[in-house]
Amino acid sequence: MDDEHPHALTIGQLADRTGLSVRTLRFWSDEGAVPPVSRSASGYRLYDAGSVARVELVRTLRELGLGLDDVCRVVSGRTTVAEVADAHVAAIDAQIRALKVSRAVLSTVSKRGSTAEETAMMNRLARLSAVERTQIIDEFKEEVFGGLTVDPQLGDRLRNLSITLPDDPTPEQVDAWIELAELVRDPGFRTRLRIWMELNTPVPGWSCPPGASIWWARQVVRTVADARRRGLAPEGPAAAEVLSELFGDADRAAVLRSLEAGIEAGAERYRRLVARLRGQNAFPDATDELRWLARALHTADQADGNSRTGG
Repeated sequence: MDDEHPHALTIGQLADRTGLSVRTLRFWSDEGAVPPVSRSASGYRLYDAGSVARVELVRTLRELGLGLDDVCRVVSGRTTVAEVADAHVAAIDAQIRALKVSRAVLSTVSKRGSTAEETAMMNRLARLSAVERTQIIDEFKEEVFGGLTVDPQLGDRLRNLSITLPDDPTPEQVDAWIELAELVRDPGFRTRLRIWMELNTPVPGWSCPPGASIWWARQVVRTVADARRRGLAPEGPAAAEVLSELFGDADRAAVLRSLEAGIEAGAERYRRLVARLRGQNAFPDATDELRWLARALHTADQADGNSRTGG
Protein backbone atom coordinates (compact mmCIF):
# COMPACT_ATOMS: atom_id res chain seq x y z
CA MET A 1 0.00 0.00 0.00
CA ASP A 2 1.21 3.57 -0.69
CA ASP A 3 -0.15 7.14 -0.56
CA GLU A 4 -1.47 6.98 -4.12
CA HIS A 5 -3.36 3.72 -3.45
CA PRO A 6 -4.49 3.90 0.21
CA HIS A 7 -6.83 0.85 -0.03
CA ALA A 8 -4.59 -1.34 -2.18
CA LEU A 9 -3.12 -4.61 -0.98
CA THR A 10 0.42 -5.74 -1.47
CA ILE A 11 0.97 -9.31 -2.55
CA GLY A 12 1.91 -10.16 1.04
CA GLN A 13 -1.33 -8.70 2.35
CA LEU A 14 -3.28 -10.57 -0.33
CA ALA A 15 -1.57 -13.76 0.80
CA ASP A 16 -2.64 -13.04 4.40
CA ARG A 17 -6.24 -12.41 3.32
CA THR A 18 -6.53 -15.58 1.24
CA GLY A 19 -4.30 -18.00 3.11
CA LEU A 20 -2.22 -18.71 0.02
CA SER A 21 1.53 -18.37 -0.28
CA VAL A 22 3.13 -15.35 -1.89
CA ARG A 23 4.87 -17.73 -4.27
CA THR A 24 1.56 -19.18 -5.52
CA LEU A 25 -0.01 -15.73 -5.92
CA ARG A 26 3.02 -14.46 -7.80
CA PHE A 27 2.83 -17.45 -10.17
CA TRP A 28 -0.90 -16.91 -10.76
CA SER A 29 -0.26 -13.25 -11.34
CA ASP A 30 2.52 -13.94 -13.85
CA GLU A 31 0.20 -16.33 -15.72
CA GLY A 32 -2.58 -13.73 -15.89
CA ALA A 33 -5.04 -15.45 -13.57
CA VAL A 34 -4.79 -12.77 -10.84
CA PRO A 35 -3.15 -9.72 -12.43
CA PRO A 36 -2.36 -6.72 -10.21
CA VAL A 37 -4.77 -3.82 -10.46
CA SER A 38 -1.86 -1.37 -10.41
CA ARG A 39 1.75 -0.88 -9.39
CA SER A 40 3.25 1.16 -6.60
CA ALA A 41 5.72 3.96 -7.26
CA SER A 42 8.40 1.42 -6.51
CA GLY A 43 6.99 -1.05 -9.04
CA TYR A 44 5.42 -3.50 -6.57
CA ARG A 45 2.19 -5.26 -7.48
CA LEU A 46 -0.97 -3.95 -5.87
CA TYR A 47 -4.33 -5.64 -5.50
CA ASP A 48 -7.79 -4.69 -4.23
CA ALA A 49 -10.92 -6.29 -2.73
CA GLY A 50 -11.90 -7.57 -6.15
CA SER A 51 -8.58 -9.38 -6.34
CA VAL A 52 -9.47 -11.27 -3.16
CA ALA A 53 -12.69 -12.56 -4.80
CA ARG A 54 -10.76 -13.41 -7.95
CA VAL A 55 -8.23 -15.42 -5.96
CA GLU A 56 -11.09 -17.39 -4.37
CA LEU A 57 -12.53 -18.16 -7.81
CA VAL A 58 -9.14 -19.25 -9.14
CA ARG A 59 -8.57 -21.43 -6.09
CA THR A 60 -11.99 -23.09 -6.48
CA LEU A 61 -11.44 -23.83 -10.16
CA ARG A 62 -7.96 -25.20 -9.51
CA GLU A 63 -9.25 -27.44 -6.72
CA LEU A 64 -11.80 -28.79 -9.19
CA GLY A 65 -8.93 -29.79 -11.44
CA LEU A 66 -9.06 -27.10 -14.15
CA GLY A 67 -5.79 -26.17 -15.76
CA LEU A 68 -4.50 -22.64 -15.36
CA ASP A 69 -5.12 -21.89 -19.06
CA ASP A 70 -8.83 -22.68 -18.62
CA VAL A 71 -8.91 -20.67 -15.39
CA CYS A 72 -7.45 -17.63 -17.16
CA ARG A 73 -10.05 -17.93 -19.92
CA VAL A 74 -12.82 -17.93 -17.30
CA VAL A 75 -11.57 -15.03 -15.19
CA SER A 76 -10.85 -12.95 -18.29
CA GLY A 77 -14.41 -13.47 -19.57
CA ARG A 78 -13.39 -15.35 -22.73
CA THR A 79 -15.53 -18.30 -21.65
CA THR A 80 -17.93 -19.22 -18.87
CA VAL A 81 -17.51 -21.50 -15.91
CA ALA A 82 -20.36 -23.66 -17.28
CA GLU A 83 -18.66 -24.11 -20.67
CA VAL A 84 -15.35 -25.04 -19.13
CA ALA A 85 -17.05 -27.32 -16.61
CA ASP A 86 -18.85 -29.18 -19.40
CA ALA A 87 -15.58 -29.84 -21.23
CA HIS A 88 -13.88 -30.79 -17.99
CA VAL A 89 -16.63 -33.28 -17.09
CA ALA A 90 -16.03 -35.03 -20.43
CA ALA A 91 -12.29 -35.13 -19.74
CA ILE A 92 -12.84 -36.52 -16.24
CA ASP A 93 -15.23 -39.16 -17.61
CA ALA A 94 -12.54 -40.24 -20.08
CA GLN A 95 -10.00 -40.44 -17.26
CA ILE A 96 -12.41 -42.50 -15.14
CA ARG A 97 -12.97 -44.93 -18.02
CA ALA A 98 -9.22 -45.24 -18.52
CA LEU A 99 -8.71 -45.87 -14.80
CA LYS A 100 -11.42 -48.53 -14.81
CA VAL A 101 -9.68 -50.27 -17.69
CA SER A 102 -6.33 -50.09 -15.91
CA ARG A 103 -7.85 -51.42 -12.70
CA ALA A 104 -9.54 -54.30 -14.52
CA VAL A 105 -6.34 -55.26 -16.36
CA LEU A 106 -4.27 -55.17 -13.17
CA SER A 107 -6.94 -57.15 -11.29
CA THR A 108 -6.92 -59.81 -14.02
CA VAL A 109 -3.12 -59.90 -14.02
CA SER A 110 -3.14 -60.36 -10.24
CA LYS A 111 -5.70 -63.20 -10.34
CA ARG A 112 -3.98 -65.03 -13.19
CA GLY A 113 -0.38 -64.41 -12.15
CA SER A 114 0.22 -63.25 -15.72
CA THR A 115 3.59 -62.84 -17.38
CA ALA A 116 4.75 -59.50 -18.80
CA GLU A 117 3.81 -60.66 -22.31
CA GLU A 118 0.31 -61.73 -21.21
CA THR A 119 -0.14 -58.44 -19.37
CA ALA A 120 0.77 -56.45 -22.48
CA MET A 121 -1.64 -58.52 -24.58
CA MET A 122 -4.51 -58.05 -22.11
CA ASN A 123 -3.85 -54.32 -21.96
CA ARG A 124 -4.05 -54.09 -25.75
CA LEU A 125 -7.33 -56.03 -25.79
CA ALA A 126 -8.84 -53.83 -23.09
CA ARG A 127 -7.90 -50.59 -24.86
CA LEU A 128 -9.10 -51.49 -28.35
CA SER A 129 -11.37 -48.92 -29.94
CA ALA A 130 -15.09 -49.65 -30.31
CA VAL A 131 -14.53 -50.25 -34.04
CA GLU A 132 -11.73 -52.74 -33.37
CA ARG A 133 -13.80 -54.59 -30.77
CA THR A 134 -16.73 -54.80 -33.18
CA GLN A 135 -14.46 -56.20 -35.89
CA ILE A 136 -13.25 -59.01 -33.62
CA ILE A 137 -16.82 -60.00 -32.76
CA ASP A 138 -18.05 -59.71 -36.37
CA GLU A 139 -15.26 -62.02 -37.58
CA PHE A 140 -16.12 -64.49 -34.82
CA LYS A 141 -19.85 -64.45 -35.64
CA GLU A 142 -19.20 -64.95 -39.34
CA GLU A 143 -16.99 -67.98 -38.73
CA VAL A 144 -19.26 -69.59 -36.12
CA PHE A 145 -22.74 -68.63 -37.32
CA GLY A 146 -22.25 -67.76 -40.98
CA GLY A 147 -23.80 -70.08 -43.54
CA LEU A 148 -25.90 -72.06 -41.06
CA THR A 149 -29.13 -73.33 -42.60
CA VAL A 150 -31.56 -71.86 -40.13
CA ASP A 151 -34.95 -70.24 -39.96
CA PRO A 152 -34.65 -66.64 -41.27
CA GLN A 153 -35.82 -65.19 -37.97
CA LEU A 154 -33.18 -67.12 -36.03
CA GLY A 155 -30.58 -66.15 -38.64
CA ASP A 156 -31.36 -62.48 -38.06
CA ARG A 157 -31.01 -62.96 -34.31
CA LEU A 158 -27.60 -64.60 -34.73
CA ARG A 159 -26.35 -61.90 -37.09
CA ASN A 160 -27.57 -59.12 -34.82
CA LEU A 161 -26.26 -60.74 -31.66
CA SER A 162 -24.79 -57.87 -29.64
CA ILE A 163 -21.54 -58.53 -27.79
CA THR A 164 -20.10 -55.13 -26.93
CA LEU A 165 -18.17 -53.47 -24.14
CA PRO A 166 -20.26 -50.53 -22.83
CA ASP A 167 -18.90 -46.99 -23.12
CA ASP A 168 -18.76 -46.78 -19.33
CA PRO A 169 -17.89 -50.35 -18.31
CA THR A 170 -17.53 -51.72 -14.84
CA PRO A 171 -14.25 -53.45 -13.94
CA GLU A 172 -16.13 -56.77 -14.11
CA GLN A 173 -17.25 -56.03 -17.67
CA VAL A 174 -13.71 -55.10 -18.74
CA ASP A 175 -12.43 -58.31 -17.19
CA ALA A 176 -15.12 -60.29 -19.05
CA TRP A 177 -14.22 -58.55 -22.31
CA ILE A 178 -10.52 -59.41 -21.95
CA GLU A 179 -11.34 -63.09 -21.37
CA LEU A 180 -13.98 -63.20 -24.11
CA ALA A 181 -11.74 -61.47 -26.66
CA GLU A 182 -9.01 -64.01 -25.97
CA LEU A 183 -11.52 -66.82 -26.35
CA VAL A 184 -13.24 -65.76 -29.58
CA ARG A 185 -9.88 -65.09 -31.28
CA ASP A 186 -8.83 -68.71 -30.66
CA PRO A 187 -9.27 -70.67 -33.95
CA GLY A 188 -9.75 -73.92 -32.03
CA PHE A 189 -12.58 -72.45 -29.99
CA ARG A 190 -14.27 -71.12 -33.13
CA THR A 191 -14.10 -74.54 -34.78
CA ARG A 192 -15.46 -76.37 -31.73
CA LEU A 193 -18.27 -73.87 -31.25
CA ARG A 194 -19.22 -74.13 -34.93
CA ILE A 195 -19.53 -77.91 -34.59
CA TRP A 196 -21.70 -77.44 -31.52
CA MET A 197 -23.90 -74.90 -33.32
CA GLU A 198 -24.40 -77.27 -36.26
CA LEU A 199 -25.55 -80.02 -33.88
CA ASN A 200 -27.96 -77.77 -31.99
CA THR A 201 -29.41 -75.29 -34.45
CA PRO A 202 -32.94 -76.04 -35.70
CA VAL A 203 -33.11 -76.53 -39.48
CA PRO A 204 -36.14 -75.07 -41.30
CA GLY A 205 -38.87 -77.69 -41.67
CA TRP A 206 -37.35 -80.03 -39.08
CA SER A 207 -37.96 -80.41 -35.38
CA CYS A 208 -35.49 -79.04 -32.87
CA PRO A 209 -32.39 -81.29 -32.50
CA PRO A 210 -32.70 -83.55 -29.43
CA GLY A 211 -29.65 -82.08 -27.71
CA ALA A 212 -30.68 -78.47 -28.15
CA SER A 213 -32.94 -78.62 -25.10
CA ILE A 214 -29.86 -78.93 -22.88
CA TRP A 215 -28.69 -75.51 -23.90
CA TRP A 216 -31.89 -73.61 -24.58
CA ALA A 217 -33.88 -74.77 -21.51
CA ARG A 218 -32.54 -74.07 -18.02
CA GLN A 219 -35.01 -76.63 -16.66
CA VAL A 220 -32.59 -79.35 -17.77
CA VAL A 221 -29.81 -77.87 -15.64
CA ARG A 222 -32.13 -77.35 -12.67
CA THR A 223 -33.30 -80.98 -12.85
CA VAL A 224 -29.74 -82.28 -12.89
CA ALA A 225 -28.73 -79.92 -10.09
CA ASP A 226 -31.54 -81.36 -7.97
CA ALA A 227 -30.35 -84.89 -8.75
CA ARG A 228 -26.83 -83.99 -7.67
CA ARG A 229 -28.10 -82.41 -4.45
CA ARG A 230 -29.91 -85.68 -3.70
CA GLY A 231 -26.63 -87.51 -4.16
CA LEU A 232 -27.66 -89.48 -7.23
CA ALA A 233 -24.74 -91.04 -9.08
CA PRO A 234 -24.79 -90.63 -12.88
CA GLU A 235 -24.01 -94.35 -13.22
CA GLY A 236 -26.83 -95.42 -10.89
CA PRO A 237 -30.36 -96.62 -11.76
CA ALA A 238 -31.96 -93.41 -10.46
CA ALA A 239 -30.07 -91.47 -13.14
CA ALA A 240 -31.97 -93.38 -15.82
CA GLU A 241 -35.22 -92.00 -14.38
CA VAL A 242 -33.80 -88.48 -14.61
CA LEU A 243 -32.93 -89.06 -18.27
CA SER A 244 -36.43 -90.33 -19.00
CA GLU A 245 -37.91 -87.27 -17.33
CA LEU A 246 -35.72 -84.94 -19.36
CA PHE A 247 -35.65 -86.56 -22.79
CA GLY A 248 -38.42 -89.15 -22.99
CA ASP A 249 -38.08 -91.11 -26.24
CA ALA A 250 -35.58 -88.67 -27.81
CA ASP A 251 -32.48 -90.02 -29.52
CA ARG A 252 -30.13 -90.27 -26.52
CA ALA A 253 -27.07 -90.75 -28.73
CA ALA A 254 -27.84 -87.46 -30.48
CA VAL A 255 -28.31 -85.76 -27.13
CA LEU A 256 -24.96 -87.11 -25.95
CA ARG A 257 -23.19 -85.91 -29.11
CA SER A 258 -24.62 -82.44 -28.62
CA LEU A 259 -23.71 -82.37 -24.96
CA GLU A 260 -20.14 -83.57 -25.45
CA ALA A 261 -19.63 -81.07 -28.29
CA GLY A 262 -20.82 -78.24 -26.06
CA ILE A 263 -18.62 -79.28 -23.16
CA GLU A 264 -15.59 -79.62 -25.43
CA ALA A 265 -16.31 -76.24 -27.04
CA GLY A 266 -16.64 -74.45 -23.71
CA ALA A 267 -20.13 -73.22 -24.55
CA GLU A 268 -21.00 -72.69 -20.89
CA ARG A 269 -17.94 -70.49 -20.34
CA TYR A 270 -18.83 -68.49 -23.46
CA ARG A 271 -22.43 -68.03 -22.27
CA ARG A 272 -21.34 -66.74 -18.87
CA LEU A 273 -18.78 -64.33 -20.31
CA VAL A 274 -21.35 -62.81 -22.66
CA ALA A 275 -23.78 -62.40 -19.76
CA ARG A 276 -21.13 -60.69 -17.61
CA LEU A 277 -20.20 -58.39 -20.48
CA ARG A 278 -23.84 -57.36 -20.81
CA GLY A 279 -24.10 -56.72 -17.08
CA GLN A 280 -26.69 -59.47 -16.73
CA ASN A 281 -27.14 -61.76 -13.77
CA ALA A 282 -25.93 -64.95 -15.36
CA PHE A 283 -27.28 -68.31 -14.29
CA PRO A 284 -24.83 -70.22 -12.06
CA ASP A 285 -22.06 -72.12 -13.80
CA ALA A 286 -23.65 -75.36 -14.99
CA THR A 287 -20.43 -77.13 -16.02
CA ASP A 288 -20.65 -79.75 -13.25
CA GLU A 289 -24.31 -80.47 -14.06
CA LEU A 290 -23.52 -80.89 -17.76
CA ARG A 291 -20.67 -83.29 -17.00
CA TRP A 292 -22.95 -85.31 -14.68
CA LEU A 293 -25.49 -85.50 -17.49
CA ALA A 294 -22.85 -86.60 -19.99
CA ARG A 295 -21.74 -89.42 -17.68
CA ALA A 296 -25.36 -90.51 -17.18
CA LEU A 297 -26.02 -90.50 -20.93
CA HIS A 298 -22.79 -92.36 -21.61
CA THR A 299 -23.71 -95.01 -19.03
CA ALA A 300 -27.19 -95.36 -20.55
CA ASP A 301 -25.71 -95.61 -24.04
CA GLN A 302 -23.36 -98.40 -22.91
CA ALA A 303 -26.26 -100.24 -21.24
CA ASP A 304 -28.31 -99.99 -24.44
CA GLY A 305 -25.39 -101.31 -26.44
CA ASN A 306 -24.93 -104.26 -24.10
CA SER A 307 -28.63 -105.12 -24.25
CA ARG A 308 -28.57 -105.05 -28.04
CA THR A 309 -25.58 -107.38 -28.21
CA GLY A 310 -26.82 -109.60 -25.40
CA GLY A 311 -23.83 -108.64 -23.22
